[in-house]
Amino acid sequence: MSEVLDFDLVIKNVRVVRPNQNSIARLDLGIKNGKFAHIAPEINPELGKEVFDAKELLGFPGLVDSHQHIGIYQPLPQDAITETKAAAMGGVTTGLTYIRTGQYYLNRGGAYKDFFPEALKLSEGNFFVDYGYHLAPISSSHIDELQFLFEEYGVPSFKIFMFYGGYGLHGMSDQQNLFLMIDKSERYDFAHFEFIMRGLTKLRETHPEMQDYISLSLHCEVAEILNAYTKIVQNDSSLTGIKAYSAARPPHSKALAIVIASYLAYETNCVNINLLHLSSQKAVEAALMMQTTFPHINFRREVTVGHLLLDVDAPTGKWAKVNPPIRSREDVEYLWQAVLNRQIDWIVSDHACCSAEKKASSQDPENIWLAKSGFGGTEYLLSGVFSEGSKRGMSNNHIAELLSWNPAQRYGLLEKGDIAVGYDADLVLFDPNKTFVVRASESESQQGYTQFEGMELTGKVKSTFLRGNLIYDKGEVLGSPQGKYLKRPYGKTVGS
Repeated sequence: MSEVLDFDLVIKNVRVVRPNQNSIARLDLGIKNGKFAHIAPEINPELGKEVFDAKELLGFPGLVDSHQHIGIYQPLPQDAITETKAAAMGGVTTGLTYIRTGQYYLNRGGAYKDFFPEALKLSEGNFFVDYGYHLAPISSSHIDELQFLFEEYGVPSFKIFMFYGGYGLHGMSDQQNLFLMIDKSERYDFAHFEFIMRGLTKLRETHPEMQDYISLSLHCEVAEILNAYTKIVQNDSSLTGIKAYSAARPPHSKALAIVIASYLAYETNCVNINLLHLSSQKAVEAALMMQTTFPHINFRREVTVGHLLLDVDAPTGKWAKVNPPIRSREDVEYLWQAVLNRQIDWIVSDHACCSAEKKASSQDPENIWLAKSGFGGTEYLLSGVFSEGSKRGMSNNHIAELLSWNPAQRYGLLEKGDIAVGYDADLVLFDPNKTFVVRASESESQQGYTQFEGMELTGKVKSTFLRGNLIYDKGEVLGSPQGKYLKRPYGKTVGS
């Protein structure tokens, strides 16, 4: 290595955790122009304009939290500032948000050619971490915009909320067209889902060189099952709280939706399918069954940190209401086994900050049916997975794959997710021995509560670097928002 090369920053004494490896090595990191430029057992500190001593902490690649909902319950600019501060304190350096037309988010319908530029304008200068968006084709006209969104804005990933066809965001609803802000003649149903898939197949055929990065994500639940079981459960006084909500959205509803969606993917040759937030044994089994049935479909399977840390006996009650619901302890342990068996491809937060005054009904605060769905948690993603995963024998390298590498590769973030020369210098310094009790009062999130309140976790983020810039250190988010919008595929294939 030439001694004339200088670096913007040299980070000394990092126990580097890389994906797709079986060990951890103590290394120094040389960073220049926001990239890892040199990695070696020893780098002369005099070569760095600045030097940072990692003091033998674990160094994970910056987390890619690929399932967030920034702006769902609060104005997008406000939500971006506070919630990406929370992301930074949790080691997240890239967040991908699911956003759509209709009620919530920007509270407007219409074409994405008008909607999405507004979303980007509201985002600019307000994210503390790098960011991107997945979009949901809600109206039939949105399908005609897929190519435009991909070519103009670098959006290759899209979403279907299957239960929206006949069920609301928080419960039963017979006003879906008003909720989705689509014409009365439109139907958000299985036929619409099929045509979305055909549209993405056409897009993939138009851009064969990008076919690996064009994908469809699915929130799989069948509205008819939810409606029927909600009526049954609401008439059963023996079920209350999170247990009642889980029973009203039974696991087989998700499993059935997975089967339907998978067959439609087969029928339409829509080959890149992401099955989101698998929450139960039945859901995972259905997903694995479909992988066997349709081996040419490139399925990816996702779970959330919430579904891995909480069960229906969670003491935080209504604060833990989410779609799909928190499940039984038996389901939680099954999910962990699937993670350890490498049957799960990534773990996310599904961060949807819902403030206390919005979450609970002012008239009936403990009524689970009136509570809003969703909660934050991006700030606990790494600590939660490490704390519970390490108890079960999960390796740090596997954690790096699930929280960084795998989602980055799937979603076209080709210079994210690893600590290697040419990659963005996104780094999390992590103390594996630090134990702490989760307190909402200590979070940067504006939510004001956490579904994890009082939970003891082992392993804590100490510092977060975004493209070589220190954005979180010693318990504080530093500076102003530096996150940038990432058109995808982002970067080039490196290290191949």
